[in-house]
Amino acid sequence: MLQEVQDTPVIDRRSRILDAAERCFVRAGFHRTTMQDVAAEAGMSPGNLYRYFPSKDAIVVGLTERDRSNVAKDFTAFDSGDDFMTAFMKLGRKHFQEEPRAKAIMCLEIWAESARNPSFATVCAEFEQFVIARLTEVLGQARERGEIGAEVDPEAVARIISTLADGLFVRRAIAPGFDAAREVPNVISLIGALLSGAVPLNRPSAAGWNAS
Repeated sequence: MLQEVQDTPVIDRRSRILDAAERCFVRAGFHRTTMQDVAAEAGMSPGNLYRYFPSKDAIVVGLTERDRSNVAKDFTAFDSGDDFMTAFMKLGRKHFQEEPRAKAIMCLEIWAESARNPSFATVCAEFEQFVIARLTEVLGQARERGEIGAEVDPEAVARIISTLADGLFVRRAIAPGFDAAREVPNVISLIGALLSGAVPLNRPSAAGWNAS
């Protein structure tokens, strides 16, 4: 119990730093934000900040780990007893309508940096594979329950869902006319058609994708 009491303030301070860094990155961008900016936003000295995160890169890793933990919790929605599409629509509303737009902007900051920073690229790739693996798992379970077409390839659809979700994050972050109430249901309807088998998926040949 004593160990838990001692650890709780540390967890709180890390969370406060991550929240502050997220606000700074969204407001000024990753490169323009300094560790001093983050410390000031968090209401602590730079020296104290460095005790928890030695660099901006470490902060981004911390943000990604927190997001992965939150996404893991999101997937428990598929254990609620709702059918797959009902649970999926709830998650769509949460991430593209209810969550602050700043979350989408933060995603873009990290993705942009991953094009130049190999460590960021690794973190992003691991996060993507985590999401695809969890989606593949819940889609496979939905297929076993008969909620989606028996011929549906769970992993292939999981990758398509990931791609479509990335597009929605980009649009929400940068498109002035983005209308979640219109666009999210359209994307979910497309995914529903894929899951029913109404939209067949092309399977790549041994020679790879062929545009003809």
